[in-house]
Amino acid sequence: MLIVLRGNSGSGKTTTAKLLRDKMLEKDKGQKIALIEEDYLRRIVLKEKREKPQLDNIGLIEQTINFCLSHGYHIILEGILWTKQYEIMLKTLHDDIENSYFYYFDIPLAETLKRHATKPNAHEFGEKEIRDWHHDKDFLKFVREKVITADQSQSEIIEMILSDTSAA
Repeated sequence: MLIVLRGNSGSGKTTTAKLLRDKMLEKDKGQKIALIEEDYLRRIVLKEKREKPQLDNIGLIEQTINFCLSHGYHIILEGILWTKQYEIMLKTLHDDIENSYFYYFDIPLAETLKRHATKPNAHEFGEKEIRDWHHDKDFLKFVREKVITADQSQSEIIEMILSDTSAA
């Protein structure tokens, strides 16, 4: 199973991904669940800038997902994952993985700025970068993503995803 959480910086994807994984492990302690963070692979592992026209992390994400799937893991992939740069890879994964679920965090810029201020890495980049990176309604074209909005609580989001994926 593949669960993809996409959206702008500061929208709540990472927090949701970590809580979702914990809840899934609570339900089934024997289940293997890999959490793959775009930012970690891009910024930490590869030290790659988002501004590059060709991003090496895209291939690394796809290879990591395929490795984990071949070893019996469910996957939670989270990141900004801009359509312009990641759509081809995401479509390939969607087409190859029968149980794939896509969610888009459609959070207004003002709210993402507030949320960013509470992040542990808030000192690494500020309002200017958040504004530059913000893309409204960056929906994928090949799949209807379930939209997550600012008025949904963290527990509502987790319960929705668990409900959507429980038959998988």
